[in-house]
Amino acid sequence: MIQASKLVSQGQGLASVLRQRATTVELDWEVRQKSRFAATDSAGRDLGIFLPRGTLVRGGDVLVAEDGSLIRVIAAPQPVLVITHCRNHGTPFDLTRAAYHLGNRHVPIELQPDHLKIEPDHVLADMLRAMHLIVKAQDLPFEPEGGAYAAGHAHGPGHAHDHAHDGHAH
Repeated sequence: MIQASKLVSQGQGLASVLRQRATTVELDWEVRQKSRFAATDSAGRDLGIFLPRGTLVRGGDVLVAEDGSLIRVIAAPQPVLVITHCRNHGTPFDLTRAAYHLGNRHVPIELQPDHLKIEPDHVLADMLRAMHLIVKAQDLPFEPEGGAYAAGHAHGPGHAHDHAHDGHAH
């Protein structure tokens, strides 16, 4: 088993050719929020991942194995509920209301400009439909927000970096 205990967030600082040559590992959200887990990469190697507690692994991150090899993480498609506003009976603001209610329930949620994603939950799906939102079950990668106390935050595809918040106010 190959062990990896270092994570390079979004492959920052690595040449793109190195990221492209790296083997890959597809992981769903349940696994990516653990700091210790086993997996198998695209080369068929058994991996043991040992990261600092509290580390969230995101799609696009690169794991560094003890032998120096690189493993690029892919957020695996998984069952999710995709929530959109009803163009006939609602407005895009309905998504803001939905995010508020889901946040009050501490539900992991992926925020996108035109939709939200959550893990399947029939009670929440019924609540959202009662708010005149459209809820569809799909298999897609899931990248929920890290929360108020996460080390960094995501800006969506193509704009990923972590930074401290002591340089600016919110």
